[in-house]
Amino acid sequence: MTLGLTGRVLPAFHQQLKDELTFPLSWERSATRDFPTWRAEARAAVGEALLQPPDAGPHPFDPVTVDEHTAGPYTARTVEFALTRYGRARGSLLVPHGAGPFPAVLVLHDHGGEFAIGREKAVRPWAAPDRLARATAWAARHYGGRFTGDELAARGYVVLAVDTLGWGDRGPLAYEDQQALAANLLQLGTSPAGLAAHEEIRAAAFLASLPEVDGGRVGALGFSMGAYRAWQLSALSDHVRAAAAVCWMTGLREMLVPGDNTLRGQSAYFMLHPGLNRLLDVPDVASLAAPKPALFQAGGADPLFPPAGVTSAYRTLRAVWASQGAGDRLTTEVWPGQGHAFGAGMQDGAYAWLDRWVGGASGPAQAPAVPAAVGTPSTTGYASCRSR
Repeated sequence: MTLGLTGRVLPAFHQQLKDELTFPLSWERSATRDFPTWRAEARAAVGEALLQPPDAGPHPFDPVTVDEHTAGPYTARTVEFALTRYGRARGSLLVPHGAGPFPAVLVLHDHGGEFAIGREKAVRPWAAPDRLARATAWAARHYGGRFTGDELAARGYVVLAVDTLGWGDRGPLAYEDQQALAANLLQLGTSPAGLAAHEEIRAAAFLASLPEVDGGRVGALGFSMGAYRAWQLSALSDHVRAAAAVCWMTGLREMLVPGDNTLRGQSAYFMLHPGLNRLLDVPDVASLAAPKPALFQAGGADPLFPPAGVTSAYRTLRAVWASQGAGDRLTTEVWPGQGHAFGAGMQDGAYAWLDRWVGGASGPAQAPAVPAAVGTPSTTGYASCRSR
């Protein structure tokens, strides 16, 4: 056996290392059958892996409105608030017209190697005309020409989108500098993924605190890296009632194979908590959100998340939700022929799902059903991972 390297800078003994990952803190292997006890223990382990020292007492948000304008049935505002104790950040806040409080969704932007825009990937920019063309092109490429935040606001949700460190107003980061940023943060005792998770917990708390928002009806939605952040946030934040995650769910073993995009490093650092994989698999962390409502959508032709990993992860998720008598709160879908994108059909399904679990009876009107045509989720074979 060689102790050297193989393709994609994997150690030649990577299979042996993978075999040692038994995920002893997973619900399946937990010594306790008391779910709240397991969740508390596992959540504490994830919290430790975030490498975020606890805040010393309450830290006020101190929000200010930078600008605002009317956009159809809602008002669009740029808000600035204390995202963490380290400093302030700006967010795009969309507030429907009329009497609140309203249901709300924290929309988490994707990665995609495009750092010049962040929150503008989800909310049409109005105060930065130079970013509009770039954002419009991005929406056309990945979102069927739609801005998900604007779509949700038009349906009656308060929407908040905030840049992750390195994107938009907090960047732009160069793709090849991601590993340097990760190394520097690790040298300073934290990590890109841990910092982002901490910031998103704070952003959800800020959104829930707004007078226009019904704090009991807050959801999270994200595509790609945003999907990872959405299910992770639901697992870690008590402010989030439900989460919809599009095109980011897999089993770790199925992801760490030669040729996988994760093995490049770079972008992987925003979704990597040092040491956590020795305790929990990817879907184990997502399962900390149970029994909250959760939606997972995957593209059947997504090259970043092949079928084996999606199937394995969905099996784990369904077992956990079912163990809590909450199988009806979990929806897992695979959309045949869909690549790594969040197109109109998937969006319509996600919005209808949010209407059910976040909008509620007093929320927005029920969305039209997704037509039973090409692009609807399969219910046979590999895609029979759908449960409602």
